[in-house]
Amino acid sequence: MSEMITADLVDLDLSAESKEAAARALAERMVAKGRVTDLDGFLADVAAREAQMPTGLDGGIGIPHCRSEHVTEPTLAFGRSAAGIDFGAADGPADLIFLIAAPAGADDAHLTILSSLARQLMNAEFTDALRGVSDAETAAALVRGDVTPADVLEGTAAEGAAAAETADTAAAPAAASAGAAAGSTTPETPEPSDERPFRIVAVTSCPTGIAHTYMAAESLENAGREAGVEVTVETQGSAGFTRLDPAVIAAADGVVFAHDVPVREKDRFAGKPTVDVGVKAGINRPAELISEVRAKAERGEKTAGAATTPVDRAGDSTEGYGTKLRKWLMSGVSYMVPFVAAGGLLIALGFAIGGWTVNKAPSVMDHFVWTQSDSWGALLFQIGGMAFNFLVPVLAGYIAYGMADRPGLVPGFVGGAISLSINAGFLGGLAAGLIAGGVVLAIQRVKIPAAMRGIMPVVVIPLISSAVVGFLMFVVIGKPIAAAQKGMTDWLSGLTGTNAVLLGALLGLMMCFDLGGPVNKVAYTFATAGIAVASPSDSAMKIMAAVMAAGMVPPLAMALATTVRGKLFTPAERENGKAAWVLGASFISEGAIPFAAADPLRVIPSAMAGGAVTGALSMMFDATLRAPHGGIFVVPLIGNPFLYLVAIAAGVCVSTALVVVLKGMRKPAQGTPATGAAESAVAGEQGSKQPVAA
Repeated sequence: MSEMITADLVDLDLSAESKEAAARALAERMVAKGRVTDLDGFLADVAAREAQMPTGLDGGIGIPHCRSEHVTEPTLAFGRSAAGIDFGAADGPADLIFLIAAPAGADDAHLTILSSLARQLMNAEFTDALRGVSDAETAAALVRGDVTPADVLEGTAAEGAAAAETADTAAAPAAASAGAAAGSTTPETPEPSDERPFRIVAVTSCPTGIAHTYMAAESLENAGREAGVEVTVETQGSAGFTRLDPAVIAAADGVVFAHDVPVREKDRFAGKPTVDVGVKAGINRPAELISEVRAKAERGEKTAGAATTPVDRAGDSTEGYGTKLRKWLMSGVSYMVPFVAAGGLLIALGFAIGGWTVNKAPSVMDHFVWTQSDSWGALLFQIGGMAFNFLVPVLAGYIAYGMADRPGLVPGFVGGAISLSINAGFLGGLAAGLIAGGVVLAIQRVKIPAAMRGIMPVVVIPLISSAVVGFLMFVVIGKPIAAAQKGMTDWLSGLTGTNAVLLGALLGLMMCFDLGGPVNKVAYTFATAGIAVASPSDSAMKIMAAVMAAGMVPPLAMALATTVRGKLFTPAERENGKAAWVLGASFISEGAIPFAAADPLRVIPSAMAGGAVTGALSMMFDATLRAPHGGIFVVPLIGNPFLYLVAIAAGVCVSTALVVVLKGMRKPAQGTPATGAAESAVAGEQGSKQPVAA
C-alpha cells in the first residue's frame, strides 16, 4: 500500500461536521496530490455510493468509497474527528474516516490491497492504534503496514507501559504463589474432541466490491473462531472471486449470504440451511448470523422459498415493501434496456435509410435486393421490430426473477407475451411480472413431500404458475383493457372538431401515460386510422402530427434531464439518456420506459405534462402530418415544420423542468445526504453502469 496513502493524505484533526464535508475535505487532499482530476464529479460518485447504503459501521468507523472515472490511481485518505461524524451507523457517529478512491478500471492487485485494509478495520488493535497515533506520518505508515499496531500503541503509551511493567515485576512472585496455592482453580486444557466443529460457508459481496465485501468476511471469520465454528468465506468483490472448493461446500452444515448484489453461481449452495442478509449485517452482527444458521440446521431447514430471492439477497429483511417493489421493477428494467437501445436504434436507422414508408415494406425474406437502400432500411427496421417484441416479455420475466429467482422466469415471460397479445403494453408487462413472481412465491411456501422437491422447479412450478398467470392475464386483465381501449377510442372520435387544442392536449397526455401501453396505443391507433385513407382530411393529419410530436417528448425530455442534471440520475440512467436522444427523435416513446419503470411517480406525470403542452401547441399551430411514423426523419412531410419543432421543444422543456424539480425534492433515504444523495441516488449492480446495472 506504499503508494496509496502518504502523510499528505492524513488529517488527524478533521473538523468537518457532516459526512459530505468530511468527504470533501479528504477529497481535496487527493486533488492536491493529483489523484483526483474532478473534485465535484468524484464527490458525486461518492454520494451516489452513499445513497445506495450508508457507509458507517459500528465501532466508530466511516468508510465512504467509490469507483470513479475521475480517479487516476487507487488512493486512501484518512481523517480522525474528535467530535464524531454521522455516517449512518446504528451505534452513533464515526471518529475514524477512510475515504477510498478506486479508478473505474483499477487492477486486481490494487483492489486486493484495499481489501486488506478493509479486513484490518475489523481488528480492534488496529483501530485503537489509529485513535492513539500522534502524527500523520506514523498514521500513514500504520495504514501501509510499515509499522504494526503494537508498535504504535507502545509508542503512544510508553510511560504508562513502563509503569505497568514495574508493577508487574513487583507483583510477579506473589502472583506465582497465589497461582500455586489456587492450582485447583486454574483452567485445565480441554481434552481434544473427536466431534468435528460446525462448518459454515459464506459469500460476501457489495455494490462497489472494495470495502464492505472484505470487512464482512473478516467479521464472520472472527466470530466463527470465537464460537468454535469453521467459517470459510468466498468474497465476490471487484477484484473477482475465487470459487470455494466444491468439497468444502458439500461438507458445510450451513450457508450465510451477506450481500447487496446477487450472489454469483448461487446454485452451488442449494439444499443447505441458509441465512440471507445484507452485507452490513455480516459486519455488525456476525455472531447472530452464525447462531441463526446453526438453529436452522438443527431444525432441518433447507434453502427454499422467499428467503433466497434476489431481492431478499439485496438487503436486510427490514426493508419496506416499497423498497422491494422498486428493486423488483429495476430487475426487469436492467435486462430490458439493451433491447430498447438495440431495437430502437435499428428502427431509427431503418427510417433514415428506407424513408418513412419503410414500416410498410414486405418481409425481407420475400423481397431483398442487395443494391437497394430501401431493402437495407427494411432489413434494419424489421430486425429492430423483432428486438422490440422482446421488451415486454423480458421486462415481465425479470421482474418475476427479481421476486422469485429462476422459477419466476417462465411464468414471467409467458405473462409478458400474453400482455403483448392483448395489447396491454409495458404496464401489462409490469402487472404480469408482479403476478408471476407472487404466484411462484405462494407455490414455494407450500410444504411438499421430500420426494417431490426435485421436480418442483423444473415441472410443477412452471406448469402451475404459467397456467395461473395465463388465466389472470387472458380472462381477468385482458377484457377490461380491451373494453377500456374501445371506450377511449369512441370517446376521442366524439371530440374531433369540437376543440382542437383540447383534443391535442388530451392526445398528448395519452401518448405519454404508458409509453407504448394500451392508452398510448388508443391515441396512436385513433390518429393512424384517420390518415389510413387515400385522401385524409386536414383534421386527421393535424391529429397525426400532434400524436407523433407528443410521443417524442418523453425520451427527449429524459435525455435532456440526464444531460443538464446528471447527478439526479444513476450512471446507468445517464447512459440510457444518450440513447434516448436518438429514440425520442425517431418517435420511439419506449425510450423513456427505463426511467418510468424505475421512478413512475415522478417521470410519468412530468412526461404527461410536456406531452399535453406539445399536443396542444401542435394543434394550435395547424401542423399536419401524412406519415404515421418516422420522427425527425419525416419533417419534410410536415405542414408548418418550424412551429411543429417549436411545439416539441416546448413540451421537452416542460417535462425536463418538472422531472428535475420532482427528483430534486424527493426525500432521501435514512442516513443519506439531504441534498447530495438526492442528486446522486440510485439502486441496480448493478451496479454498475447497471440500472437496472461497498
